[in-house]
Amino acid sequence: MAKAVKAKEPAAPRTKTVAYDVAEQLRTPEEMAAYLDAWLEEAPEDAAGIARALGDIARARGMSQVARDAGLSRESLYKALSENGNPSFATVLKVARALGVKFHAEAA
Repeated sequence: MAKAVKAKEPAAPRTKTVAYDVAEQLRTPEEMAAYLDAWLEEAPEDAAGIARALGDIARARGMSQVARDAGLSRESLYKALSENGNPSFATVLKVARALGVKFHAEAA
């Protein structure tokens, strides 16, 4: 009794994935401000997320330049705005000023 030979199906092409970096999408000051505003609106109590959003904007602008404009070292800026960073409010204000963004307060 002869064994039936199954024809091999062609392998599906592999999908190549790349890491998404929001900093690559933030091209204009208006986009940067809208991104930060969305974080402040959608997650106002997520201090770490808001700090990361500032970090994303800083990377889009150029971390070295932002650090110089904020009067901080590049390394301390990366650390403060990283996922595990915990920047002081003074640092947040310096970075915001260096980025050219303003915080806005309104009655809740």
